Amino acid sequence: MNKTLISVLAGLGAMFGWGTSDFFANLSSDKVGHLKAFFWSQLAGIIFTVFLIPFFGISTQVSLFLGIIIFLSSIAYAAGYLFFYKAFEVGNVSVVSAAINLEVVIGMLIAVIFSGQSLTLFQLFSVFLVLSGAFLVSVNFNDFKKNEFKLLAGVKEVLFASVFFGVFWNLSEYISEIIGWLPTSLYVKFGAIISLLFFSFFAKKKLKIEKANKKILLVIALIGILEAAAVASMNYGLEFGDLVLVYPISSALSIVTILMAVVFLKEKITKIQSLGIIITIVGIILTSI
Repeated sequence: MNKTLISVLAGLGAMFGWGTSDFFANLSSDKVGHLKAFFWSQLAGIIFTVFLIPFFGISTQVSLFLGIIIFLSSIAYAAGYLFFYKAFEVGNVSVVSAAINLEVVIGMLIAVIFSGQSLTLFQLFSVFLVLSGAFLVSVNFNDFKKNEFKLLAGVKEVLFASVFFGVFWNLSEYISEIIGWLPTSLYVKFGAIISLLFFSFFAKKKLKIEKANKKILLVIALIGILEAAAVASMNYGLEFGDLVLVYPISSALSIVTILMAVVFLKEKITKIQSLGIIITIVGIILTSI
């Protein structure tokens, strides 16, 4: 299997994993708080990843330098999510969902500058279609009209999240190529859990879920498993494929989330969102050619 096909399939796996986990996260995180939902979902993700070890094996030989890189990537991973969730709390959902695609541009620029990766003009056009389609799917233009003076709210947090995510996935690619996709996924999640524990301690935030909200734990566990599967798929693509192809395809996760909302919640999509879905699918198909 060539690099391009691996990159496309891994990107699709991450897209479906994150798209479905985001669907359930939208239904549950407001009930327990984003920090708690993220922490406990990460814990469930670690357990899921551990169960994969007997099937794929894992490398335990990590140098001091690589350990430092893993620790830094874990911080970037946790910080990216915290800023992203914060952006949803203070900003317009449509703006935040669309603006977070900036992380792909930042991640690709870092990969091109520091890793020497590149795209053909045809692939670049295909990636542009994917990102454009994802933007159209994410944006609710009616919200723009209603909240025209509030568009900047949350943008600052999204910018920070985009930078952290862009840095994280480049570091994750470096780690995956040395020790493999599975240990990378596991070690980064361990590091993220530790980072969240330190953050909650110094910020005096409680992570315990109240008894009234414990029914939602199964949903949070499902979120963690789906997100862990997405991370594993992404890291697999980074180990055997190229970030500049895996990353933009995975970013089309909003298509999955919206389609699930249409199927299960009977929500309606606009003509612009339908156009965005078509453009994204065409872009993904062209990327794999």
